[in-house]
Amino acid sequence: MAAAACFGAPHNAWWGSPRHVSLMRELPAPCPLTLAAEPAGVQLDLRRSALVVIDMQNDFCHPQGWFAQRGIDITACRRPIPVIAQLAPAWRAAGGRVLWLNWGIRADLANLPPGVLYKGKGGNAAAVGYGEISPEDHGPSLVQGSWGAGLIDGLQADPADLLIYKHRLSGFFDSELDGVLRAQGITSLLFAGINTDRCVYSTLQDAAFLGYDCLLVRDACDTPSPAHVSDAIHFLVRLLHGFLTDSAALTAALAGLSTPTPQPSRDAS
Repeated sequence: MAAAACFGAPHNAWWGSPRHVSLMRELPAPCPLTLAAEPAGVQLDLRRSALVVIDMQNDFCHPQGWFAQRGIDITACRRPIPVIAQLAPAWRAAGGRVLWLNWGIRADLANLPPGVLYKGKGGNAAAVGYGEISPEDHGPSLVQGSWGAGLIDGLQADPADLLIYKHRLSGFFDSELDGVLRAQGITSLLFAGINTDRCVYSTLQDAAFLGYDCLLVRDACDTPSPAHVSDAIHFLVRLLHGFLTDSAALTAALAGLSTPTPQPSRDAS
């Protein structure tokens, strides 16, 4: 018989046949992934989890990007690149979703209030701010679709990955992130990227407030801020918002998985 039509992501779908439409959400069999973490080990469902990679883009990580041209040392911004470059393919191959969360503002800055614009210039009116062009011209800084908003060399997106743009430190503020995650049936989030104490932590904290399970992959994140700042973030994640793990623990857990079993297709009966 003809297969039933699927409307929506497999994790959150209606199924239609000539006879009726089923509103039952029949989730795929869980794929348990158990990994070492603090303050306790964690078991999560790989099929309902996403690796969220934050702000690994040219304007923050490239030697000619917005940060570097402002005199910011980008050593810490580049440090997660090789870690994520190994972790993302392994995560993807095991069946997990990868979501790239990048700054990508409006070219006209219409939704950026004065306080955000002020901080974007570091309080210096003469500095290059959001949407403005640096001396070595690669286009307007952090504008969606520009060079600066693009993924840094060394990291490779897959067509099946998700891409979300944001215009605040938190990826959940005034964006489609929450809607996309819920439509995909994702409930657990693992965080990587930069900066640990800024966009990574702001997004993780909001995720926890919204009811997502949160894991910070410590060595897949970094920041140019002093070391004690990251120590404070790690303390707060362990204490209040979720769990702290690292790429070695996650890689070991993924290596221990058996090959996922394909889910049976439906028919129209």
